[in-house]
Amino acid sequence: MLSRPSPRPPATRDPTAPRVNRDPRQLARLLAFARPSRHLFVLGLLATLVSSGLNLVFPLLFGRLIDASFLKVGSTDTGPLDRTVLALLGIFALSALFGAAQSYLLSRVGAGVVADLRRALFGHLLTLSPRFFADHKTGDLTSRLTADVGTVQTVTSTALAQLAAQGVSLIGAVTLLVLTSPRLSLLTLAVIPLVVGTAVVIGRQIRRVSREVQDRVAEANASAEEAISGVRVVQSFTAEPVEEARYGRGVIASFLAALKRARLQALMGGTMSFLTFGALAVVLWYGGRQVMAGDLTPGNLVTFLIYALQVGGTVAALTGIFNQFQEALGASGRIFELLDERSDLPEPAAPTPLGRAQGRVTFDHVSFQYGDVPTLRDVSFEVPAGQVVALVGPSGAGKTTLVNLIPRFWDVTGGTLRVDGRDVRDYALADLRAQVGLVPQETLLFSGTVEDNIRYGRPGASPGEVEAAARAANAHAFITAFPEGYATVVGERGVKLSGGQRQRVAIARALLKDPRILILDEATSALDNESEALVQAALDTLMQGRTTFVIAHRLSTVRNAGRILVMDAGEIVEDGTHEALIAAGGLYRDLYERQFRKEQEARAELV
Repeated sequence: MLSRPSPRPPATRDPTAPRVNRDPRQLARLLAFARPSRHLFVLGLLATLVSSGLNLVFPLLFGRLIDASFLKVGSTDTGPLDRTVLALLGIFALSALFGAAQSYLLSRVGAGVVADLRRALFGHLLTLSPRFFADHKTGDLTSRLTADVGTVQTVTSTALAQLAAQGVSLIGAVTLLVLTSPRLSLLTLAVIPLVVGTAVVIGRQIRRVSREVQDRVAEANASAEEAISGVRVVQSFTAEPVEEARYGRGVIASFLAALKRARLQALMGGTMSFLTFGALAVVLWYGGRQVMAGDLTPGNLVTFLIYALQVGGTVAALTGIFNQFQEALGASGRIFELLDERSDLPEPAAPTPLGRAQGRVTFDHVSFQYGDVPTLRDVSFEVPAGQVVALVGPSGAGKTTLVNLIPRFWDVTGGTLRVDGRDVRDYALADLRAQVGLVPQETLLFSGTVEDNIRYGRPGASPGEVEAAARAANAHAFITAFPEGYATVVGERGVKLSGGQRQRVAIARALLKDPRILILDEATSALDNESEALVQAALDTLMQGRTTFVIAHRLSTVRNAGRILVMDAGEIVEDGTHEALIAAGGLYRDLYERQFRKEQEARAELV
């Protein structure tokens, strides 16, 4: 945001990046999601096959209708004609009935598969560690969750049934072609290998380009997601043109990729249309000569032409299905890339039970590094249950990293972190995190009501318990001042509330959770004095009887902490009370005096 780069050409895919697996066996994994609806799928498949079989009868009856009309000129016996028309109407009615049943049943199966796949994918994403989300853009993940899952819907429902139906139609139509006129059949079938070869060659290119389209759309979505979520920063830097240009580049890249796919699909469709109808023209010419020679009746020629059209239409339909499979393989590769992702925070094979924790936390020669960058170095200290510990130090000292190790947002890369004397990796993640409460500087509220956000701490809480938590957090008064009270909708990320109000809702949420270990990460640094006083009073209530880690840059807020740990460059350099650290004359005293002078200067400017 500090500079405004000139528009760049669309980014190309990193050739060194791992390629997504496009094994056709992925389709079998997709079909596993259709298993709960397999009975409906089988019924839909049967309806499709019956409808396809009935369509094979239509050309034969139509040919008989032609012969009954034109080969008996002057006859008054309309019985054969009447019976043939009635049979045709019956065939059309049955075909329409089974076609409607097929459409409904398979659409229901497809919708169910998409819903189950999206739930499975989203549920799996929630199990992944913060490291994964640091390495992946939100827009790309949501694109896979929506667009890519939608792409595979046709394959898991209609495409498979259509594949079976078109297979039946092709086999049946070819058989009836040969029975109607063997010589014309040879002429017609000679073009099929050429059509299939065209479909395979161009289809491979369509498959590659379809994956490129999906990647480009995901990149554009990621740009939009970042700009929208950070719209205040964008507008404060008047960087709207920059973000518009960045998103525009992504849209243009996806547009160009879509055009490339459209050209390939048009080439395939045009080529096969010419081959199909060109072959029919030759068949019509040669069949007309046979009718003139008396070797074939007009009705048989019409029947043959309709079967030939069915063969051509079936081959074209199979080509379309082939294209759908190619697109689905690209999309399923992106989906299963996420489903196959494994968290770098493994669950223990036999987790140690953790009921109501005492809250004793021990860092035993703990080190941590992200990639090649060391963040913590040989940190050792113990916090007894119920003690309040303040963590101070310059920016980048490792304070937030240290507290993020307690709920296992990250795992230590050296040493051992213990809760109640046991390595945190011995506990189930859910059990460990149930004992830890977090109130960060930037409070995230969800786009529901105030009550929903407080109850997030304990979904089964009663309305009375929610209100009690709000009262303890000094939030009840401002909540009841809203016309809708606890039913007030807070807006996306809580934008309808002030910073102090959001913090008090977050504190009420943590109170309702009732954790044994509490982490306060700059919980009051962004508030005005009045809001800070209300929030600090709520925090004092929240900290009672809990092991608490307080991170604060404003050292005046931690003077009364029972213990202060001073960090610098990933190490604990000082440990003591405020008075002892001031008397020692080390880093803490330097930080305190520097901040004290700044506060005095700020007050003097106000005067």
